[in-house]
Amino acid sequence: MNRIGTALIALIVLLLLLSSTMFVVDQRRYAIVFSFGEIKQVISKPGLHFKMPPPFENVVYLEKRLMTIDNPQPERFITAEKKNLVVDSYIKWRITDPHKFYVSFKGDTTLARERLTQQVRSALQEAFAKRTISEVVSSQRDQVMQSVRQKVSEEAAQLGIEVTDVRLRRVDLQAGISDSVFRRMIAERKRVANELRSTGAAEAEQIRADADRQREVIIAKAYSQAQKTKGEGDAQASEIYAQAFGKDPKFARFYQSLEAYRKTFSSKSDVIVTDPGSDFFRFMRDAGAAAAGKPGAR
Repeated sequence: MNRIGTALIALIVLLLLLSSTMFVVDQRRYAIVFSFGEIKQVISKPGLHFKMPPPFENVVYLEKRLMTIDNPQPERFITAEKKNLVVDSYIKWRITDPHKFYVSFKGDTTLARERLTQQVRSALQEAFAKRTISEVVSSQRDQVMQSVRQKVSEEAAQLGIEVTDVRLRRVDLQAGISDSVFRRMIAERKRVANELRSTGAAEAEQIRADADRQREVIIAKAYSQAQKTKGEGDAQASEIYAQAFGKDPKFARFYQSLEAYRKTFSSKSDVIVTDPGSDFFRFMRDAGAAAAGKPGAR
């Protein structure tokens, strides 16, 4: 009975000793194997692994997954205008070099969170101090995030950490200055709008003046061409009249008198006061004499 008990105890001790030499690495974790307090091996591949039993070797596990630092309370930062902003942010990070991480923080993720929070706070303060409220809230918000992420990532890489993202969830003005800042922003927008209107009005006036100038030039050229064409037409007409009238001077004088009568008596209300025996009515008198059969009609 004593032999069986001794054998059983020996078996149990052997099993315990054997189990202490085996450990399982989860796919969500890193495993760091220590030998008498010094890092002997870093294991990132999941599966069953072996080591020396304690106290010769022991294992410490570190998180491999993406972690989030969510500040419970918003923080205050000062802009280039010396105005206070209330900022709520969060950080996404993970361990990429377990050896550096353990040396830097002794494997304590709480210390790592505090260190990253301080680095992000310092980078945000530096970024906000160079910009106005309007730039931080709207136009340069993405630039702020990029600069903060780049600076923090460079510092965190030396600690075995990768910062994947830094985001501003909320950026508000401190109570009491919101109205004044909004009024100043509205005034600035109105000033820009007035400048744009003035510029547009000046350009419109310039366009109208140029259009009027071009219109006058076109009209002048057209009038000049019309007068030239009219002059050429009048010259050709005069030449045709001269040729036609040269063949029969008497008919020419008669035709000219008819044209004079037509222009003079174009309206029923026209009145002319003259001597009926004047030369102006000569062809009328001749026509009347011819109709009455009087002698001497020409």
